[in-house]
Amino acid sequence: MRFITANLNGIRSASTKGFFDWLPQQQADAVGVQEVKAQHIDVDGKFCTHEKLKGHFHYAQKKGYSGVGLYTKEEASDLITGIGVEEFDNEGRWIEKRFDKPGRKLSLISCYFPSGSSGPERQEAKFRFLAEMYPRLLELKAEREFILVADVNIAHKEIDLKNWKGNLKNSGFLPEERAWLTRLFDEAGLVDVFRTLNDKPEQYTWWSNRGQAYAKNVGWRLDYHLATPGLAALAKREHIYTEKKFSDHAPLTIDYDFKL
Repeated sequence: MRFITANLNGIRSASTKGFFDWLPQQQADAVGVQEVKAQHIDVDGKFCTHEKLKGHFHYAQKKGYSGVGLYTKEEASDLITGIGVEEFDNEGRWIEKRFDKPGRKLSLISCYFPSGSSGPERQEAKFRFLAEMYPRLLELKAEREFILVADVNIAHKEIDLKNWKGNLKNSGFLPEERAWLTRLFDEAGLVDVFRTLNDKPEQYTWWSNRGQAYAKNVGWRLDYHLATPGLAALAKREHIYTEKKFSDHAPLTIDYDFKL
């Protein structure tokens, strides 16, 4: 199974930059997208299906903001939108497809974690989201196997961003945020799948639009595949696509040795 995650920074914008021309060439079985910045009226009939992929979405109430989508070739046995917390469900941050069969419970999830970079109020919202998310993921792990693809808006370790020394006090690399990921991996037992396949430096998925960050590869690794150990062990290949720029994020593809 080939699973791609991509923060589009606007699904309509990414389309004009060639994302949906590129996508069929990837032969993906599932694609999680974040920050679609659109409503149903903008997506229906235009971006809801693509080739053999059928998309479902969780939109923010606020126009031009947030929103996530999940495309799959296979029909899901169940579809879940939101995490049951009004503050974040109004922002369109979680969509989950379940592919349950006798003897197997499996979910694919696309999630968009809040950014705290615009100020203290949004950073506090980010901390509230992390507090809600940890027990939810722990509970989900106890019930089923899953792969969650997401723009987590956190670089975990120094290797995961270029200028780590200059960002120690900035949102996205705060000690509390990094500790949350460490706890997720070390205590909750989820896996940062990309890092099981690639331990090299300068593997980034987001670049600021300021200066020449993209050209100079001054980036951050903010986009993740977070998986339960059994599925993470089936990961075989990873690829960050940087040949063409569809948004300020790059698509991250991971191939798994199983079928839905």
